[in-house]
Amino acid sequence: MGVVLLLSGCSEQPAATTKKEAKAAVEPVTGQTALFRMYQVARSWAPDAEIVSMKSIHLTDVPVMRGSAGAWDALFLSPGKSAQRSYTYSVEESEGNLHEGVFPGAEETASAPSKAFVIGSVKVDSDAAYKSAAAHAAEYNKKNPTQTISFELSRQEISQNPVWRVIWGESAGTSDESVLVDAATGDYLKTLH
Repeated sequence: MGVVLLLSGCSEQPAATTKKEAKAAVEPVTGQTALFRMYQVARSWAPDAEIVSMKSIHLTDVPVMRGSAGAWDALFLSPGKSAQRSYTYSVEESEGNLHEGVFPGAEETASAPSKAFVIGSVKVDSDAAYKSAAAHAAEYNKKNPTQTISFELSRQEISQNPVWRVIWGESAGTSDESVLVDAATGDYLKTLH
């Protein structure tokens, strides 16, 4: 009987992690991390894939970490196919058709010549861009310490390199303050009000 008890004690499974405990372990990722993951999948669609733009997406269940986001949305261009395709990267399943990991959108005909750029030109990550932007928007940041920080990455007339737009708010259209930071050098470019 002692052997039976010993075997039954060893076969017990540890308590399963609850859904809430699993969600607490989810961490947001920086823009460069998400971009690299989406780029790897985009290259299987088109080996000549270039980036047109990327935006952060905030998820309410993911902790806030300045410089990171729970999900990202990027648009890639294939010059060879004359086509474009969006991809999302999310740290968890969420509303708005967000799936954990990389998820491709439908392929579309490229609408017009774009200001696409290669992934190698994104040398500065979103967390470093935030630090640079915050230094130039210190007064606004101090007055709005809980303001959502959003990110956009694209080509801008102000620079030959791609540019991070660090936005205090959910979008550039609703924001009172945003700062442009060069994504290749990390240099401050301009403050937009």
